[in-house]
Amino acid sequence: MPATPLTRRTLLAGTTAMLALSACGSGEGADAKELGISAIPDQDPELLNRLYPALAERFADETGLNVAYQPVTDYTAVVRAFEIGDVHLAWMGGLTGVQARERVPDATAIAQRDIDADFHSLFIANSGSGPRPFDGTAGLSGLAGHTLTFGSETSTSGRLMPQYFMREAGLKQSDLRGEPGFSGSHDATIEAVANGSFEVGAVNEQVWDATVEAGEVDLSDVEVLWRTPGYADYHWLVRPDIDDAFGKGTREKVLDLLLGLDQENSADAELLDLFGAESFVRTKDSDYDRIEDVARDLGLLE
Repeated sequence: MPATPLTRRTLLAGTTAMLALSACGSGEGADAKELGISAIPDQDPELLNRLYPALAERFADETGLNVAYQPVTDYTAVVRAFEIGDVHLAWMGGLTGVQARERVPDATAIAQRDIDADFHSLFIANSGSGPRPFDGTAGLSGLAGHTLTFGSETSTSGRLMPQYFMREAGLKQSDLRGEPGFSGSHDATIEAVANGSFEVGAVNEQVWDATVEAGEVDLSDVEVLWRTPGYADYHWLVRPDIDDAFGKGTREKVLDLLLGLDQENSADAELLDLFGAESFVRTKDSDYDRIEDVARDLGLLE
Protein backbone atom coordinates (compact mmCIF):
# COMPACT_ATOMS: atom_id res chain seq x y z
CA MET A 1 0.00 0.00 0.00
CA PRO A 2 1.57 3.31 -1.02
CA ALA A 3 2.57 5.69 1.76
CA THR A 4 0.71 8.98 2.00
CA PRO A 5 2.47 11.81 0.15
CA LEU A 6 3.70 14.71 2.25
CA THR A 7 2.92 18.31 1.49
CA ARG A 8 5.17 21.29 2.10
CA ARG A 9 2.59 22.52 4.60
CA THR A 10 2.88 19.27 6.49
CA LEU A 11 6.64 19.62 6.70
CA LEU A 12 6.59 23.24 7.71
CA ALA A 13 4.12 22.44 10.45
CA GLY A 14 6.64 19.96 11.80
CA THR A 15 4.20 17.08 11.99
CA THR A 16 6.91 14.47 11.91
CA ALA A 17 4.58 11.70 12.89
CA MET A 18 3.09 11.83 9.41
CA LEU A 19 6.56 11.52 7.94
CA ALA A 20 7.11 8.15 9.48
CA LEU A 21 4.91 6.02 7.28
CA SER A 22 7.17 3.14 6.49
CA ALA A 23 7.44 1.73 3.02
CA CYS A 24 8.21 -1.58 4.71
CA GLY A 25 4.92 -1.53 6.52
CA SER A 26 6.52 -1.35 9.95
CA GLY A 27 3.76 0.93 11.24
CA GLU A 28 6.01 1.98 14.13
CA GLY A 29 5.49 5.72 13.69
CA ALA A 30 8.14 8.39 14.05
CA ASP A 31 11.45 7.00 15.28
CA ALA A 32 14.78 8.75 15.65
CA LYS A 33 16.43 5.52 14.46
CA GLU A 34 14.35 5.31 11.31
CA LEU A 35 16.40 6.16 8.25
CA GLY A 36 14.26 8.26 5.92
CA ILE A 37 14.68 8.18 2.16
CA SER A 38 12.79 10.28 -0.35
CA ALA A 39 12.88 11.55 -3.91
CA ILE A 40 11.70 14.46 -6.01
CA PRO A 41 8.23 13.65 -7.42
CA ASP A 42 9.27 14.13 -11.02
CA GLN A 43 6.85 11.72 -12.68
CA ASP A 44 3.91 9.36 -12.28
CA PRO A 45 3.28 8.79 -8.53
CA GLU A 46 2.28 5.18 -9.24
CA LEU A 47 5.75 4.48 -10.61
CA LEU A 48 7.43 6.22 -7.69
CA ASN A 49 5.34 4.23 -5.22
CA ARG A 50 6.55 0.99 -6.80
CA LEU A 51 10.17 2.04 -6.99
CA TYR A 52 11.03 3.64 -3.67
CA PRO A 53 9.31 1.30 -1.21
CA ALA A 54 11.17 -1.58 -2.90
CA LEU A 55 14.41 0.33 -2.58
CA ALA A 56 13.68 1.18 1.06
CA GLU A 57 13.21 -2.51 1.78
CA ARG A 58 16.50 -3.27 0.07
CA PHE A 59 18.27 -0.61 2.12
CA ALA A 60 16.74 -2.08 5.28
CA ASP A 61 17.99 -5.55 4.41
CA GLU A 62 21.47 -4.23 3.66
CA THR A 63 21.92 -2.01 6.71
CA GLY A 64 19.80 -3.78 9.31
CA LEU A 65 18.04 -0.47 10.01
CA ASN A 66 14.42 0.59 9.89
CA VAL A 67 14.14 2.42 6.58
CA ALA A 68 11.12 4.49 5.58
CA TYR A 69 10.25 5.90 2.17
CA GLN A 70 8.65 9.29 2.62
CA PRO A 71 6.81 10.41 -0.53
CA VAL A 72 6.34 14.13 -1.07
CA THR A 73 4.03 16.15 -3.28
CA ASP A 74 6.48 18.70 -4.63
CA TYR A 75 10.20 19.32 -5.11
CA THR A 76 10.42 21.91 -2.34
CA ALA A 77 9.07 19.47 0.22
CA VAL A 78 11.87 16.94 -0.29
CA VAL A 79 14.49 19.66 0.09
CA ARG A 80 12.80 20.81 3.29
CA ALA A 81 12.53 17.25 4.66
CA PHE A 82 16.24 16.76 3.98
CA GLU A 83 17.06 20.08 5.63
CA ILE A 84 15.24 19.35 8.89
CA GLY A 85 16.59 15.80 9.09
CA ASP A 86 13.43 13.79 8.48
CA VAL A 87 15.05 12.50 5.30
CA HIS A 88 18.67 11.33 5.42
CA LEU A 89 19.12 10.08 1.88
CA ALA A 90 17.37 11.63 -1.11
CA TRP A 91 17.18 11.18 -4.84
CA MET A 92 17.58 14.72 -6.10
CA GLY A 93 17.69 16.51 -9.41
CA GLY A 94 20.74 18.64 -10.12
CA LEU A 95 19.07 21.82 -8.92
CA THR A 96 17.31 20.39 -5.88
CA GLY A 97 20.58 18.75 -4.85
CA VAL A 98 22.39 22.07 -5.01
CA GLN A 99 19.56 23.75 -3.09
CA ALA A 100 19.70 21.06 -0.40
CA ARG A 101 23.48 21.41 -0.04
CA GLU A 102 23.05 25.15 0.40
CA ARG A 103 20.77 24.43 3.37
CA VAL A 104 22.69 21.46 4.80
CA PRO A 105 26.44 22.22 4.85
CA ASP A 106 28.61 19.14 4.21
CA ALA A 107 25.77 17.13 2.67
CA THR A 108 27.33 15.12 -0.14
CA ALA A 109 26.39 13.87 -3.58
CA ILE A 110 27.49 10.22 -3.57
CA ALA A 111 26.09 8.41 -6.61
CA GLN A 112 24.35 9.00 -9.90
CA ARG A 113 23.03 6.72 -12.64
CA ASP A 114 25.24 5.86 -15.55
CA ILE A 115 23.11 8.24 -17.66
CA ASP A 116 23.26 11.27 -15.37
CA ALA A 117 26.65 12.68 -16.30
CA ASP A 118 25.35 13.46 -19.79
CA PHE A 119 21.65 14.19 -19.36
CA HIS A 120 19.46 16.01 -21.87
CA SER A 121 16.23 17.96 -22.06
CA LEU A 122 13.92 18.08 -25.04
CA PHE A 123 11.78 20.90 -26.36
CA ILE A 124 8.57 19.42 -27.69
CA ALA A 125 5.66 21.04 -29.52
CA ASN A 126 2.05 20.34 -30.33
CA SER A 127 2.07 19.28 -33.96
CA GLY A 128 -0.50 21.89 -34.91
CA SER A 129 1.19 24.80 -33.18
CA GLY A 130 3.65 25.82 -35.90
CA PRO A 131 7.26 25.41 -34.64
CA ARG A 132 9.35 22.93 -36.59
CA PRO A 133 12.39 20.88 -35.48
CA PHE A 134 15.71 22.74 -35.57
CA ASP A 135 19.43 22.20 -35.01
CA GLY A 136 21.33 24.25 -32.45
CA THR A 137 20.52 26.54 -29.57
CA ALA A 138 19.77 29.54 -31.81
CA GLY A 139 16.65 27.78 -33.08
CA LEU A 140 14.98 28.40 -29.72
CA SER A 141 14.47 32.03 -30.78
CA GLY A 142 11.75 30.72 -33.10
CA LEU A 143 9.60 29.93 -30.05
CA ALA A 144 8.85 33.63 -29.59
CA GLY A 145 5.12 34.26 -29.69
CA HIS A 146 4.20 30.75 -28.53
CA THR A 147 2.94 29.46 -25.21
CA LEU A 148 5.38 27.28 -23.25
CA THR A 149 5.27 25.17 -20.14
CA PHE A 150 8.14 23.99 -17.96
CA GLY A 151 7.81 21.10 -15.48
CA SER A 152 8.33 21.82 -11.80
CA GLU A 153 9.70 25.26 -10.96
CA THR A 154 12.78 23.61 -9.41
CA SER A 155 13.28 20.88 -12.00
CA THR A 156 16.76 20.78 -13.56
CA SER A 157 15.73 19.13 -16.82
CA GLY A 158 12.22 20.58 -16.95
CA ARG A 159 13.06 24.20 -16.12
CA LEU A 160 16.60 25.20 -15.11
CA MET A 161 18.60 24.01 -18.12
CA PRO A 162 15.84 24.70 -20.69
CA GLN A 163 15.66 28.28 -19.37
CA TYR A 164 19.46 28.51 -19.52
CA PHE A 165 19.50 27.51 -23.19
CA MET A 166 16.64 29.92 -23.94
CA ARG A 167 18.82 32.69 -22.54
CA GLU A 168 21.71 31.49 -24.65
CA ALA A 169 19.46 31.86 -27.69
CA GLY A 170 18.39 35.36 -26.64
CA LEU A 171 14.82 34.21 -26.01
CA LYS A 172 13.37 36.05 -23.01
CA GLN A 173 10.31 34.77 -21.18
CA SER A 174 8.62 38.03 -22.12
CA ASP A 175 9.00 36.99 -25.78
CA LEU A 176 6.63 34.07 -25.17
CA ARG A 177 2.88 34.36 -25.50
CA GLY A 178 1.76 34.79 -21.90
CA GLU A 179 3.63 33.69 -18.81
CA PRO A 180 5.30 30.27 -18.96
CA GLY A 181 3.43 27.47 -17.22
CA PHE A 182 4.71 25.04 -14.60
CA SER A 183 3.04 21.68 -15.10
CA GLY A 184 4.54 20.10 -11.97
CA SER A 185 6.06 17.02 -13.61
CA HIS A 186 7.43 15.77 -16.90
CA ASP A 187 4.42 13.52 -17.53
CA ALA A 188 2.15 16.49 -17.05
CA THR A 189 4.21 18.58 -19.49
CA ILE A 190 3.85 15.95 -22.21
CA GLU A 191 0.12 15.72 -21.59
CA ALA A 192 -0.30 19.52 -21.63
CA VAL A 193 1.46 19.81 -24.99
CA ALA A 194 -0.33 16.81 -26.46
CA ASN A 195 -3.78 18.15 -25.58
CA GLY A 196 -2.94 21.66 -26.77
CA SER A 197 -3.04 23.40 -23.40
CA PHE A 198 0.46 24.69 -24.26
CA GLU A 199 2.08 24.87 -27.68
CA VAL A 200 5.60 24.04 -26.50
CA GLY A 201 7.06 22.24 -23.49
CA ALA A 202 10.45 21.45 -21.96
CA VAL A 203 10.79 17.87 -20.76
CA ASN A 204 13.26 15.32 -19.40
CA GLU A 205 14.48 13.16 -22.29
CA GLN A 206 14.33 9.96 -20.25
CA VAL A 207 10.69 10.46 -19.33
CA TRP A 208 9.86 11.32 -22.93
CA ASP A 209 11.54 8.13 -24.20
CA ALA A 210 9.73 6.02 -21.60
CA THR A 211 6.40 7.63 -22.46
CA VAL A 212 6.91 6.99 -26.17
CA GLU A 213 8.03 3.41 -25.54
CA ALA A 214 4.93 2.76 -23.44
CA GLY A 215 2.71 4.10 -26.22
CA GLU A 216 1.31 6.74 -23.87
CA VAL A 217 1.69 9.66 -26.28
CA ASP A 218 0.32 9.99 -29.80
CA LEU A 219 3.25 11.10 -31.94
CA SER A 220 0.84 12.62 -34.42
CA ASP A 221 0.01 15.15 -31.67
CA VAL A 222 3.52 15.96 -30.39
CA GLU A 223 6.95 16.18 -31.96
CA VAL A 224 10.45 16.80 -30.65
CA LEU A 225 11.87 20.17 -31.74
CA TRP A 226 15.35 20.01 -30.25
CA ARG A 227 17.59 18.00 -27.91
CA THR A 228 19.75 20.16 -25.65
CA PRO A 229 23.49 19.63 -25.06
CA GLY A 230 24.27 17.35 -22.10
CA TYR A 231 24.62 18.32 -18.45
CA ALA A 232 24.83 16.56 -15.05
CA ASP A 233 21.51 15.84 -13.36
CA TYR A 234 20.03 13.32 -10.91
CA HIS A 235 21.99 11.96 -7.95
CA TRP A 236 21.75 10.55 -4.43
CA LEU A 237 22.46 13.09 -1.70
CA VAL A 238 23.30 12.03 1.86
CA ARG A 239 23.18 14.05 5.07
CA PRO A 240 26.52 14.57 6.85
CA ASP A 241 25.21 13.16 10.15
CA ILE A 242 24.03 9.79 8.82
CA ASP A 243 26.85 7.88 10.54
CA ASP A 244 26.29 9.73 13.82
CA ALA A 245 22.59 8.91 13.70
CA PHE A 246 22.76 5.30 12.49
CA GLY A 247 26.25 4.08 13.26
CA LYS A 248 29.70 4.37 11.73
CA GLY A 249 29.84 2.93 8.24
CA THR A 250 26.17 3.53 7.34
CA ARG A 251 27.10 5.95 4.57
CA GLU A 252 29.47 3.42 3.03
CA LYS A 253 26.90 0.62 3.29
CA VAL A 254 24.39 2.73 1.40
CA LEU A 255 26.95 3.65 -1.24
CA ASP A 256 28.15 0.06 -1.59
CA LEU A 257 24.57 -1.10 -2.13
CA LEU A 258 23.96 1.46 -4.87
CA LEU A 259 27.24 0.79 -6.65
CA GLY A 260 26.76 -2.95 -6.30
CA LEU A 261 23.36 -3.20 -8.00
CA ASP A 262 23.94 -5.60 -10.85
CA GLN A 263 21.88 -6.16 -13.99
CA GLU A 264 22.79 -9.86 -13.82
CA ASN A 265 20.82 -10.16 -10.57
CA SER A 266 17.08 -10.26 -11.29
CA ALA A 267 16.07 -8.30 -8.17
CA ASP A 268 18.74 -5.66 -8.83
CA ALA A 269 17.79 -5.48 -12.49
CA GLU A 270 14.19 -4.73 -11.57
CA LEU A 271 15.28 -1.77 -9.43
CA LEU A 272 17.70 -0.49 -12.06
CA ASP A 273 15.04 -0.78 -14.75
CA LEU A 274 12.66 1.31 -12.65
CA PHE A 275 15.39 3.95 -12.44
CA GLY A 276 15.98 3.64 -16.19
CA ALA A 277 19.64 2.84 -15.57
CA GLU A 278 22.18 0.12 -16.24
CA SER A 279 24.08 0.92 -13.04
CA PHE A 280 24.90 3.54 -10.42
CA VAL A 281 28.33 5.18 -10.40
CA ARG A 282 30.15 7.47 -7.98
CA THR A 283 29.66 11.20 -8.26
CA LYS A 284 30.86 14.26 -6.33
CA ASP A 285 29.62 17.73 -5.49
CA SER A 286 31.85 19.41 -8.05
CA ASP A 287 30.08 17.54 -10.87
CA TYR A 288 27.19 19.94 -10.22
CA ASP A 289 29.20 23.17 -10.22
CA ARG A 290 27.73 24.18 -13.58
CA ILE A 291 24.19 23.58 -12.32
CA GLU A 292 25.00 25.74 -9.29
CA ASP A 293 26.38 28.53 -11.49
CA VAL A 294 23.31 28.51 -13.72
CA ALA A 295 20.97 28.42 -10.71
CA ARG A 296 22.68 31.43 -9.14
CA ASP A 297 22.57 33.27 -12.45
CA LEU A 298 18.84 32.61 -12.71
CA GLY A 299 18.25 33.60 -9.10
CA LEU A 300 17.13 30.13 -8.01
CA LEU A 301 19.43 29.82 -4.98
CA GLU A 302 18.26 32.91 -3.13
